[in-house]
Amino acid sequence: MTNFEMAYNKTAQVEGGYANNPADNGGETWRGIARNMHPEWKGWEVVDGLRNQPNFPRNLSDDVGLQQLVLAFYKSEFWDALRLGEIEDQQVANELYDTGVNMGTGRAANFLQRSLNALNKNGKLFADLPLTGTIGNLTLKAFNSLNPADKKITWKMLNCLQGAKYISICETNGSQKVFFRSWASRVFEGI
Repeated sequence: MTNFEMAYNKTAQVEGGYANNPADNGGETWRGIARNMHPEWKGWEVVDGLRNQPNFPRNLSDDVGLQQLVLAFYKSEFWDALRLGEIEDQQVANELYDTGVNMGTGRAANFLQRSLNALNKNGKLFADLPLTGTIGNLTLKAFNSLNPADKKITWKMLNCLQGAKYISICETNGSQKVFFRSWASRVFEGI
């Protein structure tokens, strides 16, 4: 079985702490949770309560309750929503989790389904999967039936699709180029 904490810790390295960049469509962000995308998150009440305290935003890291809300949010909204505990490959689970966090769970699931359809040997391994944008039983069964080499190819294909989407975003909206290097670090380790 795969491990949520491993995926969380890897993604947390690029999600950082507090940000409020006017060019970021997500708006104010704490630990990668964008207020514009997740305004209902209970942690915003804590952030708002600490805003006028000394050492803001550094004081956010000291609030244990806020950190518990962050972990619960990521586990529920991304790990569990994508059923990553049922994926039989930690590297692929990490990749799907990171893509889900950065691009949405629907896009992460879609990338997996597209990759699996490309690998299914014209339906000899399993029938083409519908591009539902959710990881259901058919998608899990198809992925988990792959041999280790094909699981590695799936991981690489997920990275390719993620990188291509980042390029597309920058081509469509040049103001987002300021984020490209950070996004690229998610695709290829070591950038």
